[in-house]
Amino acid sequence: MLETLLGSASCEQVLLFIFAREEGYPREIARFFGVDYRPIRNQLDKLESGGILRSRSAGRTRLYSFNPRYPFLNEIKMLLNKVMIFCPENIREQLLMNRRRPRRRGKPL
Repeated sequence: MLETLLGSASCEQVLLFIFAREEGYPREIARFFGVDYRPIRNQLDKLESGGILRSRSAGRTRLYSFNPRYPFLNEIKMLLNKVMIFCPENIREQLLMNRRRPRRRGKPL
């Protein structure tokens, strides 16, 4: 939806993923959308150099999240919220389901 405005589909995917899950790393985002790792990595670097995103290290992984000091952060989040409303239901549910821990052994589905 924002591909025309942002210039690329990978930029839209990165922003949507980080908006929905609050942080992410390049391989995780690329796997989720089923795209190549390189364009996602390039977009993350571009958005970080522009000040929209910030990164931190967690072990050997570089985690990206929104920069709270970015002056137009609220406007970007409002726009991404509107995009989430118009996303297909299945993609929205997958984006919002953020499981990071394994399921307890023997727990029913």
